[in-house]
Amino acid sequence: MDDEKIIELYWRRDETAIACTDEKYGRLCRKISDDILSSREDSEECVADTYLALWNCIPPQRPSRFRAFIAAVTRNLSLKRLRSRAALKNGGADLALERRELTQAIDGFLRTLSADDRNIFICRYWLFAPTADIAARLGFSQSKVTTSLYRTRQKLRTYLEKEELI
Repeated sequence: MDDEKIIELYWRRDETAIACTDEKYGRLCRKISDDILSSREDSEECVADTYLALWNCIPPQRPSRFRAFIAAVTRNLSLKRLRSRAALKNGGADLALERRELTQAIDGFLRTLSADDRNIFICRYWLFAPTADIAARLGFSQSKVTTSLYRTRQKLRTYLEKEELI
């Protein structure tokens, strides 16, 4: 079933929308969540939470790129669960920098990178893609990807130190 028909099912509040979504995008959602959480149980819960979130936000939203929308919802829910697990381990202490300040700094840093280094960095740390997948996707050797990631992390550390964020 195409995306427009699935979205229309959500708009009509037809519960088959969830089954259709799972059939078409379930593997994608599980892959995204597994890559972030490394826990099958947590991943399955995040995928279920993704379907609930879709049910609650469509309508009023009508995503134009349904696949990207689902991927973003799954990613955000998985990261939220990952942060919750980390917070429990730290006794609830929030050790992170102010989100806005750090986001602005990372955005500024990304603008300093070459297109290849930026793409590699985003694939690894935004999409949580394994280095082998990044290499295959971008046509680089796995060694080039690993080296680029190492060097970019070093540059990021220097950049954040210069900005006095670490």
